[in-house]
Amino acid sequence: MNTSTSTIDRPGQLADSAAASADNAIHRTQRLANSALDNLAESANGLRSGMEPMIDRASVRVSELAHRGADAVRHRSQQLRESADAASARTRGYIVDEPVKAVLIAAAAGAAIVGLLSLFSQGRRRD
Repeated sequence: MNTSTSTIDRPGQLADSAAASADNAIHRTQRLANSALDNLAESANGLRSGMEPMIDRASVRVSELAHRGADAVRHRSQQLRESADAASARTRGYIVDEPVKAVLIAAAAGAAIVGLLSLFSQGRRRD
């Protein structure tokens, strides 16, 4: 009877052994997956910490460029203002020195502007 009992137990033992092997394989796979995820998380953290100084430097550089641009605009605006003031002073000086010529130049410029406006308005009426 020993042979029949051992024969009956053998498929159960094989099933238990297969189940144990499957459990063991699952646990090893889980450990490997966890290890891989841990390594990935560490790599991501390392990458992030490596990128932060670059992002900080880029932010500082953009801020510096913005300040330089604003300073350049202010400087150019000041230059234009000074240039306009100088032109205005020259014009006043010319008017004081040559009042008759200044009035004749102004009248001629006004007449030229009126003539151009009338030409453009007639051109639009024809279209």
